Amino acid sequence: MLVCGVDEAGRGPLVGAVFAAAVILNPLQPISGLADSKKLSEKQREKLEIEIKMHALAWSIAYADAAEIDRLNILQATMLAMQRAVEGLKVQPQRALIDGNRCPRLLMQAQAIVKGDATVPEISAASILAKTARDAEMRLLHGRFPQYGFDQHKGYPTPAHFAALQLYGACPEHRRSFAPVARVLNIEKSD
Repeated sequence: MLVCGVDEAGRGPLVGAVFAAAVILNPLQPISGLADSKKLSEKQREKLEIEIKMHALAWSIAYADAAEIDRLNILQATMLAMQRAVEGLKVQPQRALIDGNRCPRLLMQAQAIVKGDATVPEISAASILAKTARDAEMRLLHGRFPQYGFDQHKGYPTPAHFAALQLYGACPEHRRSFAPVARVLNIEKSD
């Protein structure tokens, strides 16, 4: 039975898309070092990203952008990104293992596994691809909007990010439905 692992990256940040990845590993070409992407260094993730893309039977990365997050809410946008990632696989699995406690609507059997990114290799691989794709987007956004420091905090709500929001307002990629961004926009409107 072909099984894919699915995970997301970027639910908590105030800016940019939420990314999801789906991976079907090749049992004949195991990849050592797979783990929850948050437990790996950036260098380890980038090395594993190459191995996953080379050796997996299939992989797919998808996202829901900031406008979709604002329109749907972050949970529904995450489910949409996961659904897109699974649908993007060149080989369709019979089963999907999803990190977390909810499953997106899929055409195959799906099972949610809390902390699956630390225990299920397919989900760990998806976690790594989603995280490296999201980090790449943050580097691109940093190139467009260097004043926010996206290369440092990756869009998460850090003191430096809050200070940049206060100073520069929101950029087009900020999630307007997130409270800290909405507060800044209200301040801007009252000036």
